[in-house]
Amino acid sequence: MKIAEIGDIIEFKEGLKGIVEKVNENSVIVDLTYMDNYRDLELESRTVVNHKNYKIVTTI
Repeated sequence: MKIAEIGDIIEFKEGLKGIVEKVNENSVIVDLTYMDNYRDLELESRTVVNHKNYKIVTTI
């Protein structure tokens, strides 16, 4: 499994997408404001995603 890097766009949890801001040992911190419908979903602006639970959509 390839681990995301800062700036990569990842997809997780049934279609949510975000930009990786920080890479930790077991997870990444993701900025969700990348999504067009971010405000409609009423989510926090950032979240933590385990490396096992995402796929990389676009790399930098």
